[in-house]
Amino acid sequence: MADAGDRTVVHLLRHGEVFNPEGVLYGRLPGFYLSDLGQQMAVRAADALADHDITHVVSSPMERAQQTAAPVAERHGLAIEIDPLLIEADNIFEGQRVSVGDGVLRQPKAWRHLYNPFRPSWGEPYVEVAARMHTAIDAAREKARGHEAVLVSHQLPVWIARLAAEKRRLWHDPRSRQCTLASLTSLTYDGDQLAAITYTEPSRDLLVKASKIAGA
Repeated sequence: MADAGDRTVVHLLRHGEVFNPEGVLYGRLPGFYLSDLGQQMAVRAADALADHDITHVVSSPMERAQQTAAPVAERHGLAIEIDPLLIEADNIFEGQRVSVGDGVLRQPKAWRHLYNPFRPSWGEPYVEVAARMHTAIDAAREKARGHEAVLVSHQLPVWIARLAAEKRRLWHDPRSRQCTLASLTSLTYDGDQLAAITYTEPSRDLLVKASKIAGA
């Protein structure tokens, strides 16, 4: 069994609520920032990690992720490293409304992109998301070895990383994702072996105030 000095924790933090009045799937589009509530969520995440041995903070390039990372990094006196591997998954419906029964998904011209939900056919393959997240997690774990790292990403990449770590199938119903706004999916390693996965929601009480978000 590894001793305490060999224990490393990588926290996957989903960003907070985004100001998105049009309800579009913002994906990788620039210019989408945290709402006031989202900023509160970022502070909640920092509060939850305040007593942790955080030595490394990494963010997706998207503005909302960097904003979420900022209170965590500030609390621990760290700079934020940007890793493109943590970016949101690519999606051809980016910039459009995609709610069920609303927007682009009601248009027959969009249906040709929906033929294979297992890949998925409308965006970046799940296996590719899993591979890049695994690379990002391993890099952060090595840099924070014996301590803790925080990686700020997006709902789909975080959920796929968890499914892959648990050796579960990658295709899924998006409604089943356990990855709410500003939640923490924490991977604990003894040496190089994954020992535990825990999930917490520092902003649980704020979620009832959150507007419906398209994309994450």
